[in-house]
Amino acid sequence: MTVDPDSTADAGASDRPGISRRGLFLGTAGGAVAGALLGGGGGYAIGHTVAQDDSDSALEYPFYTGLHQSGIDTPPQRYSMFMSFDMADGTTRSDLQVLLARWSASIAQLMKGLPVGQVQPNRTDAVAGDTGEALDLGPSGLTVTLGLGPGIFDSRFGLSAKRPTHLRDLPTLPSDNLTAATTGGDLGLQACADDPQVAYHAIRDLARMARGTATTHWTVMGFGRASAGPAQKTPRNLMGFKDGTRNISTPEDYAKFVWTDDDQAWMHGGSYQVVRKIQMNIEIWDADGVHDQQSVFGRTKTEGAPLSGHLEHDTPDFAKTKGGVPVISPTAHIALAAHENNGGIKILRRGYNYTDGLDQYAQLDAGLLFVAYMNNPKNFITLQTKLGASDRLNEYISHIGSALFAVPPAPKAGGYIGEKLFS
Repeated sequence: MTVDPDSTADAGASDRPGISRRGLFLGTAGGAVAGALLGGGGGYAIGHTVAQDDSDSALEYPFYTGLHQSGIDTPPQRYSMFMSFDMADGTTRSDLQVLLARWSASIAQLMKGLPVGQVQPNRTDAVAGDTGEALDLGPSGLTVTLGLGPGIFDSRFGLSAKRPTHLRDLPTLPSDNLTAATTGGDLGLQACADDPQVAYHAIRDLARMARGTATTHWTVMGFGRASAGPAQKTPRNLMGFKDGTRNISTPEDYAKFVWTDDDQAWMHGGSYQVVRKIQMNIEIWDADGVHDQQSVFGRTKTEGAPLSGHLEHDTPDFAKTKGGVPVISPTAHIALAAHENNGGIKILRRGYNYTDGLDQYAQLDAGLLFVAYMNNPKNFITLQTKLGASDRLNEYISHIGSALFAVPPAPKAGGYIGEKLFS
């Protein structure tokens, strides 16, 4: 489990003729959304620029960068909404292509803080094109990241020859307690924003747009108090510990561990996304002494320092002993997850807390929406295999949801996510 920062020719080919870009955008996306698809923009974070002012609601990230999708190297926002989808029975390659084009056009609008259609149509009997709950709330730093699951490359859509090398269903991992209702998905969307209503609105309207083509599978709404700006303070998980101290942050590490140069050209500049729903036994954890909690993580609770040091960003010294006993236990979370103990492996983590109210025993039902990006899912598998087998944290957690997605690069102006997949 990677709660802590230290952690990684087809029979079903379409029977429709090819469709033009004009047909995709103008014929299916609607006038306002199609027009947005033809707009341009820059990008953020590693080599990007941002249009913003002093208000969180006005913070805007561009969609058409031609580089990496926003929501990966973007500074973490405060709220997240994840939803996975399954393509409906009988859908074709063209249906998938149209959906990706419509979603892309709509995401571009949403990330500008604009509706995806009329909120109040002129005709009194007309259905609104946009549900309206985010009207006038501004972009609020919204990003929407779209991923393709392994099922997209089965026999249904004639795309098996385009399957990325590393996109396979995750194997059963130690400590897995997965349910079918919270596992997998053909498509994944994660909306992140500094306003929860903006993030919710984005997923709600995109799901609405997919009706008849894709069905919703599972969803998690997350929260996490991230401070604004480049000098963000490390957020805390629901166990009260800082979560993200040693996360990937440099362009060199993004290039080495996050962005993929896959054998499939359409994935160049993309990444792989692992999503895990990790339930925490909050009430049992809360009854544990703080000294033992710190031993479980290998860090102090308030400062977040490794037990071998004094400050949060001190490098852990796993060889340090006291009275012949390691200061940081070999089964502490940071010891098992640290790149020094895993051949240098690093993954980018963008996790959020979640709560589902109370469980059947009237206990708090809450945990971590773990989201990570990497250029090879084997890195996550390596880490989680080790953590799931030996991590002391396993006494307090259970992995109940899981999915893996290939995240294509961002489109250029006039394009859509995954467009090169169909060429």
